[in-house]
Amino acid sequence: MTKPADTIRFCPKCGSSHFNYDGVKSFKCRECGFHFFINSACAVAAVIVDDKDRILLTRRAFEPHAGMLDLPGGFVDPMESAEESLIREIKEELNLEITDMKFIASFPNEYVYSGYTVYTTDLGFACKVKTLDNMHAQDDISGFEFIPYDQVNYDEISSDSIRNIVKTYINGKC
Repeated sequence: MTKPADTIRFCPKCGSSHFNYDGVKSFKCRECGFHFFINSACAVAAVIVDDKDRILLTRRAFEPHAGMLDLPGGFVDPMESAEESLIREIKEELNLEITDMKFIASFPNEYVYSGYTVYTTDLGFACKVKTLDNMHAQDDISGFEFIPYDQVNYDEISSDSIRNIVKTYINGKC
């Protein structure tokens, strides 16, 4: 019961309960005519490897999926580019400075937070960083680990989209 059709009950413009879901991706208010679309939010994820060719995976500090493996990154803020977001998120989470990034792929995801499904498009980037010397877990990650490509446990990764980004990167590198 986390999908928008199950949780959105009133028109955000006039407050009417005559806010009808079309069964696909939008709501329309029969009172004021407001048309509300369920669009995908944008999120970014960084693939960072060390000099031993191991991939950096973080541990989620909070729900959803607390304790599971993830890639560092997060949601793109309003009026922020994906690249700006990636630089900000990696600094906030790991205290790392990105020096170069290359787009890998994007995958859809359903991110359930506070009992509500947020549909996302997760953008994966291969990133180089200035140095790993001052890296430390902060913000919404509880830890991190470098894992050899052939030892990544995909069942421990928090979402299909992140799992797919990691697989796409590793399959392209190995």
